[in-house]
Amino acid sequence: MSRRQISLAFCSMLAVATVGAQDQKKDQNKEQERLATCGVVMNEILNIPDNVPREVLDKAECVVVIPSVTRVAVGVGGSYGRGAMVCRSGAAFNGPWGAPAMYAIDAGSFGLQLGAESTDLILMVMNRRGVDALLGTKVKLGAEASASAGPKGRHLEASTDASMRAEILSYSRSRGLFAGISVDGASLRPDNDATEEVYGRKLSAREIVTGSVKVPPSGQSLVDVLQKFAPYNQSGGRQ
Repeated sequence: MSRRQISLAFCSMLAVATVGAQDQKKDQNKEQERLATCGVVMNEILNIPDNVPREVLDKAECVVVIPSVTRVAVGVGGSYGRGAMVCRSGAAFNGPWGAPAMYAIDAGSFGLQLGAESTDLILMVMNRRGVDALLGTKVKLGAEASASAGPKGRHLEASTDASMRAEILSYSRSRGLFAGISVDGASLRPDNDATEEVYGRKLSAREIVTGSVKVPPSGQSLVDVLQKFAPYNQSGGRQ
């Protein structure tokens, strides 16, 4: 091989490496922006007058935020979205809110129920069984983890006792309307590729939730708003 051919080959390899690095950085920026958006959505929802009851948020072990869930096919009812889950730290989930793990949801018809193209979805994980289910692989809501449309308003009424026994309480916001909504049939799973883009290394959702992983800058606003509105776990150790 001539010197010119070697030079051309080297330049080609360098170009491929540069493009690969640029693509990786682009992916990281996209996932970091998505995580930052989760903080914006959570803050907006907790500042509207008729939002998640304080008793629900105080007793939640984890919170999943999926911004802009979209329909994947008109008339079919399938939806897809990506976001993050944040849990309280400590073995008993009674410490400050910890680092976020990225999550994805698919299927279900919650987007169509409100007649919207895009819906922000909030899931409150209310006990240890719900947390354990979500820290595995894919979990089907309503089957492998009990789910119910969450109550809303300033205070809970006695009639909501049944819904409070669910492992997951779900809410949606679309076109300014915030309400409890059923997500039965939807599948929720850790988004390990997105998590790797955010942290720059492979981490499972379980490692993040049960470990001492540092909160990334893009996730700080989400953690801060939860810490502001619900700093202490009032669940009483629900299993």
